Amino acid sequence: MGNERKVSVDRSTKETEISVNLDLDGKGVADLQVGVPFLEHMLDQVARHGMFDLGIRAQGDLAIDAHHTVEDVGITLGQAFKQAVGDKQGIRRYGQAYVPLDEALSRVVLDLSGRPGLVYFVEYPRARVGEFDVDLLREFFQGFVNHAMVTLHIDNIRGKNSHHIAETIFKAFGQALRAAVELDPRMAGILPSTKGSL
Repeated sequence: MGNERKVSVDRSTKETEISVNLDLDGKGVADLQVGVPFLEHMLDQVARHGMFDLGIRAQGDLAIDAHHTVEDVGITLGQAFKQAVGDKQGIRRYGQAYVPLDEALSRVVLDLSGRPGLVYFVEYPRARVGEFDVDLLREFFQGFVNHAMVTLHIDNIRGKNSHHIAETIFKAFGQALRAAVELDPRMAGILPSTKGSL
């Protein structure tokens, strides 16, 4: 399944142009030029803790705000993950992770179910981290689940620092994705579903 798990996806609209290169069996290397520094910092966590090689180039209407860029990066990354897992034979399908950072603790649980769903319980003490509007993180994850076709539960359990909270979420997201897409030798050639399709 080597090359199947390495994909390139391009997405172009009137608002953004996004290019994603993804290798599920990488070494955690990120090459990110998104134009939104805080999102780049978060995506670096996903690559590092998911052990994915991830390259993203984005050009968007940042003069207006970061909304379209953040959402469309989520959409394109979701498309890349959907392509990279292919027919899902032999993968673990489910992933979960708890990640702390100082006072913050978050949990991410996901299922490569073929059904898009986001359950997002996160409250940030501050509306912004630097110039970044933390409301856009939900838009990123909504775009991701809609196009990766995954069920994703994100819960911030505690935290007082908005940066710490966001970072625990993205680190846990990377860890949970890594677990879900991992090839299980005992599942070789088997689809992890009693329905016979995912």
